[in-house]
Amino acid sequence: MRTIDDISFENKKALIRVDFNVPLDADFNVTDITRIEAAKPTIIKILEDGGSAILMSHLGRPKAKEEAFSLKHIVEKVQEVIGVQVKFVEDCVGATAEEAAANLQPGEVLLLENLRYYKEETKGDKDFAEQLSKLGDVYINDAFGTAHRAHASTAIVAEFFEEKAAGYVIEAEIINAKKVLETGVSPITAIMGGSKISDKILIVEKLLNIADNIIIGGGMSYTFIKALGGKIGMSICEDDKQDLALDLLKRAKENNVNIILPLDTVIADDFSNDANIQTVIKGEIPDGWEGLDIGPKTRELFSETIENSKTVIWNGPMGVAEMENFAHGTIAIAHAVKNATAKGAFSLIGGGDSAAAINNLGFGDDVSYVSTGGGALLEYMEGKVLPGIAAIS
Repeated sequence: MRTIDDISFENKKALIRVDFNVPLDADFNVTDITRIEAAKPTIIKILEDGGSAILMSHLGRPKAKEEAFSLKHIVEKVQEVIGVQVKFVEDCVGATAEEAAANLQPGEVLLLENLRYYKEETKGDKDFAEQLSKLGDVYINDAFGTAHRAHASTAIVAEFFEEKAAGYVIEAEIINAKKVLETGVSPITAIMGGSKISDKILIVEKLLNIADNIIIGGGMSYTFIKALGGKIGMSICEDDKQDLALDLLKRAKENNVNIILPLDTVIADDFSNDANIQTVIKGEIPDGWEGLDIGPKTRELFSETIENSKTVIWNGPMGVAEMENFAHGTIAIAHAVKNATAKGAFSLIGGGDSAAAINNLGFGDDVSYVSTGGGALLEYMEGKVLPGIAAIS
């Protein structure tokens, strides 16, 4: 796979697929600049080479061309982060976009309008991809968060370029994933959270051949606990995955992998931050109650395991972290990962809710690497071919 260090961009227009799918508040202010900051080195490298940068991205999932999803809302923040004036064009293909791209001078940056204003983007339409290709001389994919999608801008457009390469974000994502998959130092601990075991089957199976410890938290833990005969009340559970859960436990034992389940659970009588709350030991949740976070004994056990590890990967929250009363488990894990890193461990944060927890606590610089793509990272680690990476390889 070529990277942007293999290309001279002097007097060239680089069409860059970035991932600026950033969260906005009610007033359209960017509330998390992680993805913009991640793209900055790639953009600056191209400008310093004497080239110009044409940035394309999606934002949200527009059904039509709703103004709420316009990338015009982020122009000011992108300028602030990268330190360069950013021009904006209110389309991403066609005459208006082509004229704006043609007029771009070396050292300048142009941001295109939301790619997903066109349904052809997510359909991987070849004609749409060809229209995008008219805007630049070189194609750079630096959107790891969408690299697992065969969309027009992430994969198909590469067919129309002789010169194409990965940006620094994609390069860093692959390097850091390999630090777990190929060169991880034992003890290797994987922390798996989130609501469904079905979302994590393939990665857990892969980890059975790599990890020493697999910590299971979040909603997916209740499927394991019920399969083992525990009472889980109204807790989320995939009943049709109980046999799978038992099989994973059996295979883990055969591989000498320690699957660690919660010892206790914080439960509530309603799915609400204002619900009545109590803590019970695992498998003893009464009817009418549901588990919404790991308990204090579990926080202690999980933290001790993490802090004694040399390699850590974390993907998924330990509870309903968006509710303050049920965020304690996720926060405890974030502290433990930070502490493990301070002791010399390599820590990879697998995007999504885990990355949000780390960044919201201000721990982004206290862990080894925070991935910009949860789903893409999981699929890469599962061994799947990512269309966005295959297209530039």
